[in-house]
Amino acid sequence: MSYNLPSPLSHLPIYEKAMDILALSRRISNYLNHDLAALNSDGTEDANIYFSGDIVQQSTHLAPEIINVEREACSYKKNKHLERLDRLTTRLYRNCRRLENANSNGKDYLPILRGELKKFKTMQRHWMMTF
Repeated sequence: MSYNLPSPLSHLPIYEKAMDILALSRRISNYLNHDLAALNSDGTEDANIYFSGDIVQQSTHLAPEIINVEREACSYKKNKHLERLDRLTTRLYRNCRRLENANSNGKDYLPILRGELKKFKTMQRHWMMTF
C-alpha cells in the first residue's frame, strides 16, 4: 500500500513499523476469519469476528496519521493527529487482547502483533518528543 509520499517520509522508522503492523494484522485477520466465520451450534455468529476486522481497520489508519503529523505545520493540529495515533494504537492493542479469547488457532499469532505494537508505542513516544 502506497500513499505517494515524498521519500523522507517513507523512510521514517515509525512509518515502516506502521506498514509492518498493517501487513501483519491483515494476515492474522485472514487466518482468524476462516475459523470464526462458521456459525455456532445455536446458529449465532462468533462476536470475535468483528474484532478481527477492527484490527485491520485500525492498523490501516496508522500510516495516514503519521503522514498527517509530519505534514502539519500548526502545532495544535499536529497534537490532534498525535492524539488520534495514540488512541488508534491503544484500541488496536485492546482488540488484540480481546481476540486472544477467540476460539481459533490464529490467536497464537496475536502475541506477535502485540509485541510489534509495543515496539511501535516505544517508537511513537520517542518520535513524539521530536515535535
